[in-house]
Amino acid sequence: MSEVERVVGQERASTVSVVVVRIGPLSGVEPDLIRAAFPIAAAGGPAAGARLEIETSAVSVRCPECEAVSEATPRRLLCAACGNWRVSVVSGDEMLLKSLELITANDEAVEGT
Repeated sequence: MSEVERVVGQERASTVSVVVVRIGPLSGVEPDLIRAAFPIAAAGGPAAGARLEIETSAVSVRCPECEAVSEATPRRLLCAACGNWRVSVVSGDEMLLKSLELITANDEAVEGT
């Protein structure tokens, strides 16, 4: 919640109405647990009462052999172009604050991140 509070202060907003996060399947974060914990974490702060939206991201890998970037499944991290298993994860392991919908003192909805 510290990042939310930082953005609220930076944008001089009074409250947050929507919090959007992106969670990858390799992040180790369970979306249902985040949904359950969000009201408790937001209580007493600018995001109290805000709606939480969770987006999921696909797993992408980069192959050092053929230099292809391709989608992979969480349980099968292989290059789709050449089948190499020595790949690096490009996306799918993140938990990111994607955006916030802020309410300013003038009651105007503003997007911020």
